[in-house]
Amino acid sequence: MVWGPIILTFKLALIVTFLLLLISIPLAYWLAFSRTRVKPVFETLVSMPLVLPPTVIGFYLLIAFSPAYPLGNFLNEVLGLQMVFTFEGLVMASVIYSLPFMVHPIQAGFRNLPASLTEASYVLGKSKTTTLFKVLLPNIKPSLLTGIVLAFAHTIGEFGVVLMIGGSIPNETKVASIAIYEEVEALNYGQANYYSLFLFIVTFVILLMVYLVNGGYLRRIWK
Repeated sequence: MVWGPIILTFKLALIVTFLLLLISIPLAYWLAFSRTRVKPVFETLVSMPLVLPPTVIGFYLLIAFSPAYPLGNFLNEVLGLQMVFTFEGLVMASVIYSLPFMVHPIQAGFRNLPASLTEASYVLGKSKTTTLFKVLLPNIKPSLLTGIVLAFAHTIGEFGVVLMIGGSIPNETKVASIAIYEEVEALNYGQANYYSLFLFIVTFVILLMVYLVNGGYLRRIWK
């Protein structure tokens, strides 16, 4: 099996998951506790990748990242970033496409916390930042773990968005899902099976560990 697409897939998934964690914690916190009237609009925008076809998102990102349009021109001319058919473009597109898979579990974790935790922290003179990192986040570890794993697994399985933004450039944008598609097109089912089986096993093990940890099964076994 050619390992290039597999390695590139996991590299992409790790980077995207890390960036999503940085973005999703403050965003989920705001969505969970904000009372502004525009919050439903932002919740809708965050959730759009769940219902839109990947090709729709990929098409609009392809247009937006094109140097012929303002955003793409700014990224290209000012920041020196070429987002179309590059690994950087895959990262940006994957962050947008996988955003709800990280935000929703964390947001649900915040909402399920008793208000007394936050109130007690404020009474003790703790700031909002300290309350978030020292009180709230340690109490939603299962939600954080779920969000991290779902975002990671979803990024591994992306196809439509990465195909439209990145194409199939070996060692640059050709991830495992693209490699599987090309092997099937070439009627090379054996090679496609190697890629597919490897991703199936890895994804199964990751999700199984999440359910075992969140369900407390491992703690009961160790005891």
